[in-house]
Amino acid sequence: MSCCCPHSHSAGRLFSFFARYYRRRFEKKGLEASQKQLMAGLEMAGYQDCTVLDVGSGVGYIHQTLLEQGAASAVGIDLSTEMIKESRAWAEQRGLVDRTNYLVGDFIYQAELIDVADICILDKVVCCYPDAESLINLTLDKTSKIFALTYPRNKWYVRLATGMAAVFLKVLRSEFRPYVHDRLLIEQWIADQGYSKVYENRTIVWLTQVYKR
Repeated sequence: MSCCCPHSHSAGRLFSFFARYYRRRFEKKGLEASQKQLMAGLEMAGYQDCTVLDVGSGVGYIHQTLLEQGAASAVGIDLSTEMIKESRAWAEQRGLVDRTNYLVGDFIYQAELIDVADICILDKVVCCYPDAESLINLTLDKTSKIFALTYPRNKWYVRLATGMAAVFLKVLRSEFRPYVHDRLLIEQWIADQGYSKVYENRTIVWLTQVYKR
């Protein structure tokens, strides 16, 4: 497994800058289109009374919404200290403190500290990792029932935008880079661990999939 610590640290700093904006955007507009698709897929798979592991959990609105609608408990982990700060504040505001636990850091290097959950969510997280195979296999190891993820479609315009973002980040001297990974490889890694796809949908940019064992 390749080390991506400088990449992770840079990602954490970058996303911390947007933490308050993400929370305010959700409070004003609710879930994005791809996140509504993710919720629809989880509803189809069944999340009632399930434990949730939200990797790259951001400010927490996905798993906290699941908790309000019947999930049992959730663990959120994110590279950004500010994202986790917003998550904790929001959990307190929504009366979910006793059913949530939060960690700051790179999941790949903290996986051994995290218990297996019924459901694992990777919402716009695969594109943040150069080593997608390790990320997906480690998160699958921590999942017992349902695996849900949203990642960029491998289209020319998405690759172009990703490349332009990479150049901009390089100019800013950030170690973080976004990635567009091969859909077929991702699907194969998941299938190899005994999962079958039960839901798929897409936006112009994002592909949403939910798998069940």
